[in-house]
Amino acid sequence: MNVGENFIAMSYATDFGTLFFPRYCSSCNRNLMHYEKAVCMHCLSDLPRLRMHDECNNAVEKLFWGRVDLHAATAYLSMPRNGISHRLIHRLKYHGDQEVGERLGALFAHELLDSDRMSKIDVIVPVPLHPKKLHVRGYNQCDCIARGMAEILGAEVSLNNLTRTHFNASQTRRGRISRWSNVKDIFWVREPEKLEGKRILLVDDVITTGATIEACAVALRKIKDVQLSVAALAVPA
Repeated sequence: MNVGENFIAMSYATDFGTLFFPRYCSSCNRNLMHYEKAVCMHCLSDLPRLRMHDECNNAVEKLFWGRVDLHAATAYLSMPRNGISHRLIHRLKYHGDQEVGERLGALFAHELLDSDRMSKIDVIVPVPLHPKKLHVRGYNQCDCIARGMAEILGAEVSLNNLTRTHFNASQTRRGRISRWSNVKDIFWVREPEKLEGKRILLVDDVITTGATIEACAVALRKIKDVQLSVAALAVPA
């Protein structure tokens, strides 16, 4: 069997397999084609991309003015209530759909490759969950995003160095001041020497007031000679 015949045979086998084990788009529930991953092409084309990565003083960076020193900050998607990005992130956080996190992380990273400010990253640090919450959920959604990004950016993922020391209540219904009080001084770095001199990308799923990112960044900025950037999958519209 030559290469062309082998490819056709593999395509038929994949299509045949989807008859018995169908895969569905994490946003619209359409059947996925064999070449689609987690999200169908139709939904991907409608993603509300922000494309602010090379925009100095963009809306995400302004959140941290006077709060923490960052090299750059950006977000991939706008997240209107009940829109495509909202549905996808809800699936990632609350329905165990880790594949969609990796897929969106990879798409995000492809855009960052074209960024003069954010394409050169040594280490990706996902915002950590407390071990109790990690045990309940079974995974950290930010780890999924980081894995998808790391493969494209050629960066290492640091999963256990930045640590959340206290189990605190959800931030969802808190105001800005309450959010900051809820996360202040709850992060620390176990082995700072492993991150010395590195270009670090701190990754979160959604940035609202920026309180959690700020608390993480304060801990990471204590490390010698780091360049710290922030990337969020989405910001509320």
